[in-house]
Amino acid sequence: MPNAENWQGDVLRDLRGATPQGTPQQGPQGPAGQPQGAPAGPGFPTQSAPAPDAGYGYPPVQHPGHQAAPADQYRQAEQYRAQQYQQQEQYQAQQYQAQQGQQAQQTQQYQADQYQAQQYQTQQAQAQAQHAQPYQGQQPQAAYTPSTSAHRTPDSRPVVDKSLVTAGRKPRHGQSFASRATRAVRRTVSSSAAKEVAEITRVAEVLQQPVTTGRQIAVTSIRGGAGKTTVAALLGTTYAHYRQDPVLVVEADPALGSLPLRLGAESLRWTIGDFADIVEPQMSLLDITGYLVQLPGNAWLLPGSQGQIGAMLGSRAYEGVMVSLRRYFGVTVVDCETLPAEVARVALSAAQARILTAPATLEGVTSTYSVLQWMQGLPKHVIAGTVVVLTELVPHPGLDLAEAAEKLKSTGASVQVLPYDRHLAAGGLIRTELLAHSTREAATRLAADVFQLSQKRH
Repeated sequence: MPNAENWQGDVLRDLRGATPQGTPQQGPQGPAGQPQGAPAGPGFPTQSAPAPDAGYGYPPVQHPGHQAAPADQYRQAEQYRAQQYQQQEQYQAQQYQAQQGQQAQQTQQYQADQYQAQQYQTQQAQAQAQHAQPYQGQQPQAAYTPSTSAHRTPDSRPVVDKSLVTAGRKPRHGQSFASRATRAVRRTVSSSAAKEVAEITRVAEVLQQPVTTGRQIAVTSIRGGAGKTTVAALLGTTYAHYRQDPVLVVEADPALGSLPLRLGAESLRWTIGDFADIVEPQMSLLDITGYLVQLPGNAWLLPGSQGQIGAMLGSRAYEGVMVSLRRYFGVTVVDCETLPAEVARVALSAAQARILTAPATLEGVTSTYSVLQWMQGLPKHVIAGTVVVLTELVPHPGLDLAEAAEKLKSTGASVQVLPYDRHLAAGGLIRTELLAHSTREAATRLAADVFQLSQKRH
């Protein structure tokens, strides 16, 4: 029996035809001729000659029941590792190719995004250049600058002749000294001061509301001397005081209107008729204001005439100017002609809010009531957006204002009263610091109510 501790060496020697050490050799046909360690018994062939060496190209002899030689196990393990390595190499190659494909796609997408971004930036730059081209200069561009051949540049004319400047007296305060003293004492001993502050705060919040598009407020009357220009000047001054965006006051009454004088303009050059031939859509606010008269604060004036008789203004010219200027100014106050002039009717229909001034007299209220009845036949927003202002021309008018106001309100319009003011009655430049307290309150409240009405119609 082979040595159990060295059976592997015996197997190797048996494969090479050798005999284990210490075992006597027997005949090739005898039992001793069998390889040592081979199982004995029937069914097993005897070995008649030594097996050829596997190193010369012969495969090793496998005997039934024998385990594989260590060399064969090593060779099979090497083949298995080689196959695993080859499969791993193929898998890594496939993964690498997939990664390369993804990177190529990402690179192409990045390049496409970069190209689109460059195209977008180029288009934006071109659009900005085209948009900015008309606004490069602070002076009107050559495309819309009045040329001497197409339009004659008007000369600047003073609002008041120099020989009449000294004729005006010192302006008076709108309220007497005794009335002002009485009011000061009353405010000291009562709690009305807190109420006044609360009301002023509420009105200021209304007047400072932002707008998406310019609001146009038309002021007209049915006869002269009703305080139409005075109310328009008070509104323009109030809006300019409270608002941050530009405010425009337009004189759409070329028949020797007094609006420039009431607002304190010293000289006039361009009128609304001249501006109708000049204005173009590509103008900027800086270009527009070069043709306007600057007023105190952030307000501007477009006069209707230069104080000359015979100036004309058509409805088409008025519409063209107002449509062009609407986007530049937050609020525009229009001092219209008296009704039923054509421009006044066009202004009333195009404005977002309307003011109809009437003297606080029986004749004034009767005529105004007739006009309101006519306006009831127009679209509902016209009468709903109209405010009637009864102006007191004397300290104590012979009219029950409360009863007159109720009669006018029955038509659907709002009614407010502008009290008598000595400063306003004297004419000339309106100085807000000289207005009576009641006048300032009425003007501010009127401006807030009309502005709210203009916000309701877009």
